[in-house]
Amino acid sequence: IDVPVAKRLVIFDCDGVLFRSERANVAFYNEVLRRLGEPAMDVHGETACQALASSQLFESLFADRPELADRARSIAQALDYGPYYALMSPQQDLYDVLASLRGDYRLAMATNRGKTAATVVRYFALDPYVELTVGVLDVARPKPHPDMLERCLGHFGLEPEAALYVGDQQIDADAAFAARVSFVAVGAAVKSPANRIDSLGDLLQLVPKL
Repeated sequence: IDVPVAKRLVIFDCDGVLFRSERANVAFYNEVLRRLGEPAMDVHGETACQALASSQLFESLFADRPELADRARSIAQALDYGPYYALMSPQQDLYDVLASLRGDYRLAMATNRGKTAATVVRYFALDPYVELTVGVLDVARPKPHPDMLERCLGHFGLEPEAALYVGDQQIDADAAFAARVSFVAVGAAVKSPANRIDSLGDLLQLVPKL
C-alpha cells in the first residue's frame, strides 16, 4: 500500500493569495506607463499585472515595440513602490491562517514580484510566519517555470512530495506541475485544479488531507 508523504512545507503566492493587491499593482504599472508617455492599461493588462513578472508584463504590453519594453523595465526598477503598499489589503484571516499553519508546517512565499517581494513580508509583519521569500530576482526564470518552487525545496531540504503550493493563477498551477509539487487554487481563475478553495481560511481544513 502506498502511504502518502505528509506535507511539511506550504508555499504561498503573494498577490491574490495572501493579499488583495489589484489596486496597488494597477496604480504602480499605470504610473510606469504614464512616465513612459503611454496610455493606462486596458482590462487585459490589469489582469496580467496580477500574475506576471514586470519583464513578462512589459513584453506582453509592448510585444511589437521591444524598445519600449526595455524603457518600461528601467522606469519600473527606479520607481519606488513604497506609496503603493497602502493600497494592498491582507486577505481575511491571513494572520490567523499563518499562525495556525506555523505550528505544523514550514512556510514560504514564492512570487513573481521582484524588488518588493521581501519588503511585502516586512511591511505587513509576516516575518514571524514566513521563513523564506523567493522572488523573481532570486532565480533564473519566473513562473510558470519551476525555479522558485525548486529553490524553496532546496532551502528546506525537501522532496517535491513534501510540499504544497497555494496560488490563484494558471502560471502558479503550471509552476507547481513543473516542480512536481501539489497545488491548491484560490478562486476560480485556474482551469480544473484538483484542489480549489474559495478563501484562504479554507486552507486549514484542506491541508491535513493532502
